[in-house]
Amino acid sequence: MKITDLLKPCSIELNGRAASKEEVICKMVDLMAASGNIRDKETYKAGVFKRESEGTTGIGEGIAIPHAKTDAVQKPGLAAMVIQEGTDYDSLDGEPVQLLFLIAAADTEDNVHLEVLSRLSMLLMDETFKEHLIHAKSVKEFLKYIDEAENVKEEQEQKKEQEKTQKQGYDVLAVTACPTGIAHTYMAAESLENTAKEMGCSIKVETNGSGGDKNVLTAEEIAQCKCIIIAADKEVKMARFDGRPLIVTKVADGIHKPKELIEKALSGTAAVYHSNSKDDISGSGIGEEKLGRKIYKALMNGVSHMLPFVIGGGILIALSYICDGANAGTDVFGTGTALARFLNLVGNVSFGMMFPILAGYIAMAIADRPALMPGIVGGLLAKAGTSVTVPEEQWISSGFFGALIAGFLAGVLMLLLKRLLEKLPRALEGTKPVLLYPFFGVLLMGAIMIFVVNPPVGAFNSWLNQGLASMGEGSKVLLGIFLGGMMAIDFGGPFNKAAYVFGTASIASGQFDIMAAVMAGGMVPPIGIALATTFFKNRFTKSERQTTVTNYIMGLSFITEGAIPFAASDPLRIIPPSIVGAAAAGALSMLFGCGSRAPHGGIFVIGIMDHAPMFLLAVLAGALISMLGIVLLKKPLEKKTQIEKQ
Repeated sequence: MKITDLLKPCSIELNGRAASKEEVICKMVDLMAASGNIRDKETYKAGVFKRESEGTTGIGEGIAIPHAKTDAVQKPGLAAMVIQEGTDYDSLDGEPVQLLFLIAAADTEDNVHLEVLSRLSMLLMDETFKEHLIHAKSVKEFLKYIDEAENVKEEQEQKKEQEKTQKQGYDVLAVTACPTGIAHTYMAAESLENTAKEMGCSIKVETNGSGGDKNVLTAEEIAQCKCIIIAADKEVKMARFDGRPLIVTKVADGIHKPKELIEKALSGTAAVYHSNSKDDISGSGIGEEKLGRKIYKALMNGVSHMLPFVIGGGILIALSYICDGANAGTDVFGTGTALARFLNLVGNVSFGMMFPILAGYIAMAIADRPALMPGIVGGLLAKAGTSVTVPEEQWISSGFFGALIAGFLAGVLMLLLKRLLEKLPRALEGTKPVLLYPFFGVLLMGAIMIFVVNPPVGAFNSWLNQGLASMGEGSKVLLGIFLGGMMAIDFGGPFNKAAYVFGTASIASGQFDIMAAVMAGGMVPPIGIALATTFFKNRFTKSERQTTVTNYIMGLSFITEGAIPFAASDPLRIIPPSIVGAAAAGALSMLFGCGSRAPHGGIFVIGIMDHAPMFLLAVLAGALISMLGIVLLKKPLEKKTQIEKQ
């Protein structure tokens, strides 16, 4: 199937106009609906916006490829729009978008559209082709350019395949992969192939896309090549590259820095990769990666897998109290009715998985799948506070810190076990994953947690909880300042995540005021920026003003990352006011006695917060402080600058 088979004339707009990303997506969805490819327009539109919330599809160079795969699509289709003057789309390179292709993918196993998309992504790397499309004078001419370019590309691919059969191996091999496995995967492959051709270097690129792995590297090719480049933002099967020079980088580098990567691959300076497992699917074992980065990636792996359990369970528990208001103040509050009991039970089961999931996936990030089970067991033991040094009725949960320690210990323990058992006879190789790793892993992990970790960490956890519970008003305000400010230091980075994880862990020990302060601090930066762009327009460019509504929504939803584009472009005038405003919101939340049993949601969980009106007041006060700080530091722009990048 060709690109023109999916792109109907009625779904092409050559004179598009849109003032914002949201507007252009809505117009693109209307074009798609005109083709008859979707059965439920609103559901499909929601799918497109959901995909955008996971990461922009503005891939740079004036191109955007929004898409959604949903059962609202009857059959795969394409829609196209040209915006001659360009529009802000929050693209990766920050430039306006002129050419957009919208993809409608049916929620079935038929991935023919992905094949077409990969071809389209590769064609768009040709600057001449892109300019032809942008300046096409009619829909017929637009389709003609696509058809001609596609025919040329097919001829080149056939010629390339013929040349490959005559060659004995490749100079460089590569694997490209992005989280969604659509546009970036194929654009990185095309960029590497074109650059290698210009440099006179032979290359083969494997694409790990949504439609499956294509152009898969063979063992013979891996053995003969000089180096392998992994340009990926998701897991790639790594064990096959054991003992070979390897470069691991982001998929964006495959698109924008292909020459640097290939030059390094040919220079002979790339580090040799050593796999620890036949099932190794991550690049974390590469010696180039610093220890601190490895630790952070392992922690974030645990936190990212933990959060869905915490958020879902926490909100259900909070709802159980709302549904049981008649029993407030009694021993059965939250379980006094059938509905409340159901919500409380399911919520607690989900919330209770926080510690084992955290520990398990930290361990798995360090030592792969064999470490998952001992990590989970360690997390469960940390949650229970299991110890043989005191009676069961005196067990004290070592909580979040115990689970954290358990995760890293389980990962290191499994690495040591692998090292100790690697010299066993080959006949016993199959017993390792099903017998030896599980038995020794859980045995040693249990002993370490029960005898070494739980007693002191449980005592520390108890002391910390008692200290937090007994804090005076002044101390709580200081804690609110500290946690709220941390939420605005790096807008989703390590400081932000540390404060958030502390807040979610505090919910488990009944410290709901801490989570409220964290949430208030995290909501302030995007709202403060949105207020500034609303009331002081002359200090911002047109493209920055177009993000106002988005920042209001993200701020009210407790998504601090909405502030990142502004902080990146003007850090000295955005970050300090954001920190001050967020710290003020955290302090006021503590001062007002606000509390949140829900670990996420922002304005959408306001109904289940303690002292909800005062919480809103704290957020508003912090946002106003942030806004004032920003407008005091930013001077009004000249008229010419205000309308730049239109």
